[in-house]
Amino acid sequence: MEDKSKDGIAAALGRIPQGMYILTARFEDRRTGMLVSWVQQVSFRPPMVAVAVAKGRAIMPLISDSRHFGLCQIQKGDRTMLRKFASGFNTGEDPFLGLELLPQTLAHLPILASSLAFMECEVTTHVDVEGDHDVFVGTIRRGGAIPGEPQVHLRENGFKY
Repeated sequence: MEDKSKDGIAAALGRIPQGMYILTARFEDRRTGMLVSWVQQVSFRPPMVAVAVAKGRAIMPLISDSRHFGLCQIQKGDRTMLRKFASGFNTGEDPFLGLELLPQTLAHLPILASSLAFMECEVTTHVDVEGDHDVFVGTIRRGGAIPGEPQVHLRENGFKY
């Protein structure tokens, strides 16, 4: 007999609205970015956000070593950024070449000029939740936003990407 409770959990998880962001990091001469959707505010004072990152992703050591990360919110309909950052990159490849970045960012983080909103964060906590993702909690040190509508994603099945 099929477990219907698992189907219910998958459907319920899939209905959690998710913003679409490019998570960025830089350490020494290496920088990278990846598409993330599990981002949530976790504190007003100080302003903090959490981001979940799949274990083994190339960005994790850059965040851990630099103790900083950036979040660049994708504008609704921006398929270029979704495609570019969804698939991942080879080690040593710089995904930001040819893209306009904001100058003078904290910790020299790559922040996309086309972002609907951005946050530059200092890592406060790194949590291994003993699942397939780790969670980085960061204090927002700088941010900004422009008018527009964010890209939001809902999934049919909360157990699949």
